[in-house]
Amino acid sequence: MVEIITGIRAGRAKILQRRGRLTETVPPTLADRLQKTFGEPLTPEQAVARIIADVRARGDAALRDWTRQLDGVALSSIAVTPDEMDAAYAETPSAVRDALARAAARIRAFHEKQKPKSWLSGRGETFARVRSQFNEDVRFMEDRNAEDDLNASPLLGQRIIPLARVGVYVPGGTAPLPSSLLMSAIPAQVAGVREIVVATPPTIAPAILAAAKIVGVTRVYALGGAQSIAALAFGAESVARVDKIVGAGGLFTTIAKRQVFGAVGIDGLYGPTETLLIADDSAHPAWCAADLLAQAEHDILATSILVTTSRLLADQVAQNLESQISNLSRRAIIAQSLASQGAIIIVENLDEAMELGNAFAPEHLCLLVREPWNWVGKVENAGGVFVGEWTNEALGDYVIGPSHVMPTAGTARFSSPLNVNDFVKITSVFSVSAREARQLGETAATLAEAEGLTAHANAIRQRMRNE
Repeated sequence: MVEIITGIRAGRAKILQRRGRLTETVPPTLADRLQKTFGEPLTPEQAVARIIADVRARGDAALRDWTRQLDGVALSSIAVTPDEMDAAYAETPSAVRDALARAAARIRAFHEKQKPKSWLSGRGETFARVRSQFNEDVRFMEDRNAEDDLNASPLLGQRIIPLARVGVYVPGGTAPLPSSLLMSAIPAQVAGVREIVVATPPTIAPAILAAAKIVGVTRVYALGGAQSIAALAFGAESVARVDKIVGAGGLFTTIAKRQVFGAVGIDGLYGPTETLLIADDSAHPAWCAADLLAQAEHDILATSILVTTSRLLADQVAQNLESQISNLSRRAIIAQSLASQGAIIIVENLDEAMELGNAFAPEHLCLLVREPWNWVGKVENAGGVFVGEWTNEALGDYVIGPSHVMPTAGTARFSSPLNVNDFVKITSVFSVSAREARQLGETAATLAEAEGLTAHANAIRQRMRNE
């Protein structure tokens, strides 16, 4: 079911060979579908570009046409009505509603700790007067090095401003994810975003609408795929454009996010999900196997990797994979995922295991070793670090607190999980006195002239001459 590989070199070759690729060679079934849909052979990128251009040109009419053609749904309304939201909430079992509410509370509590603050630094009467006009969310830092003279004390700082309108994409399909709505919308709410809208493919699972109602999101669009991203990015009659689009999706959604970036902000480009376990001989083989199976059930392209120092554990985990899979509802997907993307890699020691983990830069890095906290500081690249055997990644998908929207495909080398900072922008604030301007002017003018920007130098020196 899953390949067992010995040695760090062979393991590295196995798991890094597909790294950083958004799309692979188009499978024949997808190529046939594109041919039938568009009447000519197109790449996924070309198909997405056609859809985006059509939505920009025809608005709602294009959204309805593409939803009917690609999803097989004739939309009576692009936006979900309040009555539909209420009915879906009532239809959702109370146990599920309670679980969503508890998860929402934990997610909100975690992200409240991330809230950035505006700040202002300075000294003197002006600083005191300005400080009195700001609210308590601003950090005021008195500059002890500033001169007592009011005219010599600059005021510098930054304002944290929430985005006005954000679009959250929530995957549907065979595994609708109400948890993803919570994990994306709640950090935006904590940041202070004024309006949050959700796009999710039709037909919408009741639990997704229940999750929206629980967190107070009132606008949900029955739109999926590239057409939903185009609508959020450029607007249509029924859809107002947003400032940023967040959330993971399938191939066409991800390509669409890449193509609209610049006209709108995006959080990242998310490939298939992935987990890398680092385990020593103290790890529980049944638990290791369960974690690999949980990851593999997402998608046939999901990646489940175990890196271990123990040959015995590797063999026991392989046996447990065989015994546990028979009881799982998505075993066909799991088997294909493990066969094509999974691996068990045996290395000499935990230093080699950590080296391999940092090279792979996984979305989820799980430490199932004797002293896991001794190794946390050695993690350089990971979306999230799950410390200890009890902190399984599946638990983190729902209720621990941090957002489960995390960087994939090696992008953890330079990007972060979705967080409150994704929903704010920073505006720098400058104020210098006449004396400070004169003190800094010659330095600035010299640099401007060195760059050949004489108008810059002139603007600076005009003030220096005005004594």
